[in-house]
Formats: sequence, C-alpha cells, structure tokens
Amino acid sequence: MASLSVAIAFGTRLLLVLLFLPFSALDKILNFRGAVGQAREAVHATAPATALILTGLCVEIGMSLCILTGTADRAAAFVMAGYCGVTALLWKQFWVPGDFRAGGKGRALFWDFLKNFALAGGFLLITFGTGAGTVETFFADPLGSTNPYATAERTRP
Repeated sequence: MASLSVAIAFGTRLLLVLLFLPFSALDKILNFRGAVGQAREAVHATAPATALILTGLCVEIGMSLCILTGTADRAAAFVMAGYCGVTALLWKQFWVPGDFRAGGKGRALFWDFLKNFALAGGFLLITFGTGAGTVETFFADPLGSTNPYATAERTRP
C-alpha cells in the first residue's frame, strides 16, 4: 500500500507540473524566437521579452523539479501559483479583444485565463495545505518540504 500511496502522490504532482515540465519549457527551448515574439506582445521590446522568457524557463524547470522531488516544495508551489497568475494577466487578457459575448478570441482567452487561476489554486494547496490548520506551517517554515513521499508506518497488534 505504501508504494501505491507514493505513486499517487507523485502522479498528482506530475499532473500539476506536466504543462510546464516538459511541455512549456521544451517549447520555449525549441522555439525560443517564437516565445520571445509572444512575450513582445506584452512588453513590446526584445530585451525585456527575452528576459521574461528566460525567467519563465527557469521558473518552469526549477520550480517543477522542486515540486516533484519535494525539495522546498511549498515555496516552489507558491512561486508557480504566482507565475500562473502573472501569465494569465499578461497573456490571457480576454477583455482586450472586446468580442467576449460574440464567441470570438476573447471567449477562448477567458477559459485559458480561468484555467491558469485554477492551476494556481492547485499549487496553493501544496503551499498551504488543505485546511485552515495547515496554513501556519508554511509561514513557520516557507522553505520547508511537505515530505510528499513519506508514508506512515503502521504497527499491527
């Protein structure tokens, strides 16, 4: 049963980061010029757009690995939640096209915007836990680990 518990814990975390590692990170690496072009839509200059893409690449790889390994996973999940929010605000601006009700690009961006924030919520569950009683654990040790792969040993009578 312990190996099933570890597999489920790992699988859950993998599902949360799968979008970023390997897919989004690999896309940024293989299509770096295109990624910078997309970033220029938000910042309009090449140097800051390049810096944004490199920062995003580091966040996607580094924080995803921390979440998967359980190393400072609370802090990493907090960073990923912020990353999801920032990318939604910068690149999923459903209000800009003005065609939300007509079912155009604005409506498609709206769903992507909400998905980013829903994903941020999943990362915040790692950060703060699932109940009010676990929130203070993060503030007491923000770089601590949730020890996601530790199993409770049961003693049999």
